[in-house]
Amino acid sequence: MIDAAFRSFQAAGPMEQFEILPIVELTFGGLDISFTNSALWMTIGVGLIVAFFYAATRRRTLIPGRTQSIAEILHEFVANLVRDTIGHDGKKFFPYVFTLFIFILVANYVGLLPSIPGAPHELHTFTTTSHIIVTFALAMVTITIVLIYGFAKNGLKFLKLFAPSGLPIWLMPILVPIEIISFLSRPISLGVRLFANMLAGHIILKLFAGFVIALLGAGGFASVLAIAPFLGSVAIFLLEFLVAALQAYVFAILTCIYLSDAAHAAEH
Repeated sequence: MIDAAFRSFQAAGPMEQFEILPIVELTFGGLDISFTNSALWMTIGVGLIVAFFYAATRRRTLIPGRTQSIAEILHEFVANLVRDTIGHDGKKFFPYVFTLFIFILVANYVGLLPSIPGAPHELHTFTTTSHIIVTFALAMVTITIVLIYGFAKNGLKFLKLFAPSGLPIWLMPILVPIEIISFLSRPISLGVRLFANMLAGHIILKLFAGFVIALLGAGGFASVLAIAPFLGSVAIFLLEFLVAALQAYVFAILTCIYLSDAAHAAEH
């Protein structure tokens, strides 16, 4: 059994867990719109979110139960984050920031679930936030909202974001291009940060698991040495459990900071 598992790890490799595979192949107008494992696990994540908040709010009571308490804690956490970062104007952005935070949080944690033994590869647990196309799309939605709201509220004064008040004229040719480049890099850094953290963590987990299987398969004294990578994999998993929540928080708070810039651009 151990030898078979080892051969499976060797054949799969640490990067195969990120391969997007079609479950239901579909084409439309020459475009591939197949329902993939990535889409499946995003759907599962959304389903879990809807089911949780339905259960939490179905029978609301003055003295909340466990599920309602968790939902209220999450609500207050994000509400305080939005209020403290954006201010009064943040109320209108709460639904978006809350949805973004919960979606990333659940997607990160769903990716840590073990796959069902013997299940087809395309049905294995999949971390959607380990793909930059997903994280970059979320980042672009944020930046698009920032641009639309920034110009809608401030008009051309939104451009003061790139040239703050009191900036000497002779510094503008230097600092304005830097500020523009910095603004344009926001969706890239926002998307890459989440993607890179989830990708790296899962690769390390896979490698440590491979070391455990390899040492156990070798037998003898080598199997005793398997304790070290096993403990290492447990430590990495616990770290990933923390990182999953931390990255959702970082994405949400940076989104709030960018929205705050749009709300208060005229004051710069």
